[in-house]
Amino acid sequence: MTGQQRERRPHGALFEREQEIEAAKRAVDDLGARIAAGEAVSGSLFLYSGEAGAGKTPFLGELRSILAEYGGCTVLQARGSASAETVPFHIVRQLLQPALASMSPERREELLGGWQDIAGPALGIAPPRGTLGDPQGVRDGLDWLVTQIAVNQPPLAVIVDDAHWADAESLAWLASFVTRVTDLPMLTAIAYRDDELEENAPAFLQQVTSGAHRPVVLRPLTPASVAQLVRTSLGPHADDPFCREVWAVTGGNPYETTELIAKAKERGLTPLEESADLLRELGAAARGSGLVTRLERLGSATTRFAWAAAALATEISPRRAALLAGMGPSEGAECADRLRQARILTGTDTLEFVHPLIATAVYQAVPPATRTAMHGLAAWAMTNAGLGAAAASRHLLEVHPDDDQDLVNQLREAAREHLAVGAPEAASRCLERALMEPPSQDDRAAVLFELGCSALLTSPPTTISHLRAALALPEFPKELRVDATYRLSQAYAHNGQLGEAAQVVADQVSATPDGSGRMRLQAAHFLWKGIQLEEEGAQERSRRLAQLVRGLEGRGNAERAMLALRAFDGMIRGEDALEVAEFNDRVLKDGHLPPGLGWTNTEWGFELPSIVGITYVYTDRLDDAEEMFNEAIRSFEISGWRGAHLAFAHEFLGLVHFRRGRLREAESFLREGLRLADRLGPGLPIQWDGTCMLIDTLLAQGRLDEAGEVAERYSFGPPYPPAMVMPDAACVAGRLLLALGRTKEAVAELEAAGRRMEARGRNNTLWAPWALDLAAALAPDEPERARQLADQAVRHAARFGTETAMGEALRRAAHVAGHEGDTLDKLGRAVEHLRKSPCRYEYAAALVDHGVALRRVGRSSEAAGRLKDGLVLAEECGADGLVATARGEIGGMDGAGSPSP
Repeated sequence: MTGQQRERRPHGALFEREQEIEAAKRAVDDLGARIAAGEAVSGSLFLYSGEAGAGKTPFLGELRSILAEYGGCTVLQARGSASAETVPFHIVRQLLQPALASMSPERREELLGGWQDIAGPALGIAPPRGTLGDPQGVRDGLDWLVTQIAVNQPPLAVIVDDAHWADAESLAWLASFVTRVTDLPMLTAIAYRDDELEENAPAFLQQVTSGAHRPVVLRPLTPASVAQLVRTSLGPHADDPFCREVWAVTGGNPYETTELIAKAKERGLTPLEESADLLRELGAAARGSGLVTRLERLGSATTRFAWAAAALATEISPRRAALLAGMGPSEGAECADRLRQARILTGTDTLEFVHPLIATAVYQAVPPATRTAMHGLAAWAMTNAGLGAAAASRHLLEVHPDDDQDLVNQLREAAREHLAVGAPEAASRCLERALMEPPSQDDRAAVLFELGCSALLTSPPTTISHLRAALALPEFPKELRVDATYRLSQAYAHNGQLGEAAQVVADQVSATPDGSGRMRLQAAHFLWKGIQLEEEGAQERSRRLAQLVRGLEGRGNAERAMLALRAFDGMIRGEDALEVAEFNDRVLKDGHLPPGLGWTNTEWGFELPSIVGITYVYTDRLDDAEEMFNEAIRSFEISGWRGAHLAFAHEFLGLVHFRRGRLREAESFLREGLRLADRLGPGLPIQWDGTCMLIDTLLAQGRLDEAGEVAERYSFGPPYPPAMVMPDAACVAGRLLLALGRTKEAVAELEAAGRRMEARGRNNTLWAPWALDLAAALAPDEPERARQLADQAVRHAARFGTETAMGEALRRAAHVAGHEGDTLDKLGRAVEHLRKSPCRYEYAAALVDHGVALRRVGRSSEAAGRLKDGLVLAEECGADGLVATARGEIGGMDGAGSPSP
């Protein structure tokens, strides 16, 4: 990029903006120079705030002029509109559609890659593939697209004006994306009114102002600058009192100042003190009622055309405005000319208001009945033009309720279209407006049901409120009641209300006849009860579940769901792993999840396939578990579900790698899962799972300090979430405390965990190894109790019966054994069990522990073999702490394998 900035004629809005303009120019120059030199590039983010008329738009226009002087710069620009705030992705489409339209379909597809079907519908360049788009997935797809444009077509400039009027979907994307722009070869400039943005988009304001990027406030002009503007336009003879009155009337507002000076010039005012009294009258004509009066002087037809333009608000088609105003195209063109001459409208093929202040004043002047009629006609015109219900919905929302069932149907269709592109808030607005119409008695329940389901991925409390209201209606259709109740229970569960989730389905079971619907509700009841950390009546629930499952073969998805729950419950209780896995196998069809029980199926939710995969993890069926969680990642990515679902899949694939002993891979997946979860906010259940697994992984790697840092970052400790965590959170907390040397705290934590587990019959020593860790903590002071706890854990592991459970329990029990013979026996048996286990880290630990114990009794040759084998395996696992231990023991032996003196 090269070029010299030309001399520009002074513009009122750019007075006293020299510093800001120079800062932007330096950023453009620096960006261009670094790209030309092939150096590492860091982008710039500029935020400009100010009141209406402060000159934000002319300033951004100046920035575009600077960019235009440099060849090859890609500029994406958009402007918010008060009337388009309800149009999903309105800003995003303004930014990106022109750039995409200039590309061939092949180039667009190449640029978007796998995001075509996820972000394409939101961009308006591809039809939706499903019925429920995930907003987070859409935002990730937009991130990818803009990043690709920035990398492939540098430098890139993204300019957004009037961001305070941006639609919620675009603003949510901007809020997340602006934190990344400094890592890309791009310049981003966003202008907004801070007083309105704070009210409409606090999350965006917090995001863009919380870091190093503080907004530049464009303040009113000083009296001296106003005087310079007056004299530049009206002549150097303008006296000080006249200039001072111009400043007093406008408050130094750049837009109002330039408008007032222009009107004074039109009226032929002499810029002297005797004319100053007329300035207030002229100033009033530039805004509010004065502007309306000026508009009315242009004639009734021109006024109606201006009203129609205000109703359309954005991308104003002269022909469509004429239609709304009830006139032909030629008369509309004449009206547009008069409005251009009056500096109210600008543009030709597409019109826009000269300033948002004018648009607001004109819109507010439209009589309510006329405004409603125009919005209704605009909606009809857009639908008739084939633009769809979603495009027309911003007008449909403005029509007064009138018991119009066609309008209800249009709004429901618009909601479905909004949901498909990942705009649930827009869908909710349409359905809430449909309820105001109101819908017929037959449709009211269905609208409430759709309204509740529209927020399933984004707002559990909203879903709860609307589905409860729907189910309370006596006319609620019986065929929807099971589905609505199940989804209500899901919303309660996702909101951390597991007790309510279990109760709402239990209440409905008695009113539901035998069949798949009743069993579906029973499955939900057992699910939400069974994953409660402090479940009341756990033993009785397990007994009832076992009784209900007896004889089920998995002939339908309701039966398969019950079998999955039975397998999970058996795994948590530490029952025979072969029987547990056999229940799990009956859930699958030809080794895969059956149709209707997939990861993205909304009828059952992702919880059921999740517990199938988790059960395989803890029953040593790691190949099956890995295949399932890989499939989960693929399914969620293909569907664009990039929030908690994808975070979950990464974390549990990390758990699979941890169990295999691939500790580096486990850490990578777990950190990615937590990164995805962190974007959704603090305290989510999926963050607990990821934190537990990551701490466990770091401890296995010997990275104690980092494990402590993770615990501190996520405030890891009691109170724990109401749902079970994998592995048990209290057990991991106790293990961490023990590793940190905080033995008393560890004992208290582990004893509390043990009481909770024993009361509920949860005896899986891999998921909740409280007894083994407690035994290690108690061994120095209470050796007998430590041995009793360890022996109890060995018995539970033997009942479960997997090689990993047996080997790990024996290995840990050996550390608190009463004499060396017992220690060696337990470690020898542990090695044999773990040799046959798929869990390589535990096997490496057993080899090293056995080698240490053998060396201690003088069996150095055997010890050397065990330690060397353990060292090799520990290095493969990435268990650095275990590697150090093995090397230290080997280093203490001479070349012949004998203990050194």
